[in-house]
Amino acid sequence: MVTITESAQEYLNQLLAKQNCEGIGVRIFILDAGTPRAETCISFCRPGEEKEDDEMKEYAGFKAFIDVPSIPFLEDAVVDFAKDSMGGQLTIKAPNSRLPRITEESSLEERVNYVLYNEINPGLAAHGGQVTLEEIHNESIAVLRFGGGCQGCGMVDVTLKDGVEKTLLSQIPQLTGVRDVTDHSNTENAYY
Repeated sequence: MVTITESAQEYLNQLLAKQNCEGIGVRIFILDAGTPRAETCISFCRPGEEKEDDEMKEYAGFKAFIDVPSIPFLEDAVVDFAKDSMGGQLTIKAPNSRLPRITEESSLEERVNYVLYNEINPGLAAHGGQVTLEEIHNESIAVLRFGGGCQGCGMVDVTLKDGVEKTLLSQIPQLTGVRDVTDHSNTENAYY
């Protein structure tokens, strides 16, 4: 899971001491985990602000609360502090934050996102496009939204049926269908 280096622990202890709040710790989580927009975060966590199911790890001088849904994406993550001429910088490196690790227990949403971000979007990016998962409808239908050059493109139906849908259905047997909810009347950035 998350490794907090000794230098980062010292720095966090100094920051937490300045908060004048007994029992304050840190909380580590990922916003938009498993997507290209993933952002790994560390925040102050006053007593009572931790979530009931957070995983707690005790360090010398403070506690760290780890967001349970973020745990698979925090594997091999490192929080470090490097001193420099300006004082220093706290960094969080989470190499698995943007891509879920797919296992037998992975949710249908995680499996769909994995295929979208690893196989489908790299091809669409050549035309300035991308596709994202909006939701899983009725437990087996992937509802997608096209963006960038794909929004309003005259070939989007072919891309959806012959590319995206075919790839998703062949790789994820639990899916029974794919739907596009994009408003394609906006052709401002469409690829032709």
